[in-house]
Amino acid sequence: MSQISNDKEFKLALNNLDAVKQRTVAAMFVEHVLSLSNDDRIKRVVKVATDSSASEDEISDALKSAKAATMDSSTRCGSEGNWTDQAGYFVARAAVAAVTPPTQSKSGGPAWQAAMSSRMAQTSILIDDDSDEVATHSENKWQYHILSDYLQS
Repeated sequence: MSQISNDKEFKLALNNLDAVKQRTVAAMFVEHVLSLSNDDRIKRVVKVATDSSASEDEISDALKSAKAATMDSSTRCGSEGNWTDQAGYFVARAAVAAVTPPTQSKSGGPAWQAAMSSRMAQTSILIDDDSDEVATHSENKWQYHILSDYLQS
């Protein structure tokens, strides 16, 4: 397969993955933005999501943990719109997507949902960034690269 270069190709490739591969790729997307969250539960969720032999109970426990992290990070965001905390919330949402069974996932499937939440996490950080450096490599391009490499391995 050639290098993925747009969302149409990206979404098509994701839709062709089975449930375990969707979970693995979704976890890879979360790993890329993991530094935007300081919640250790998310790290444990990613570990379970990348384990192709994880049991249904382990995945279910990881989903509960990720949902709790989402609720906790949502509470921290508050009405003031703290964008750094908001980024952590979206990382937690991406983790939830990674371990959500495809039959219960929102539109596009778990990996697509994880990708979108990861992009939102990066966008939140950019809103709060007052440095002179602008991100030169958007999250979607990183995701295209991650997925292309995964499919070629």
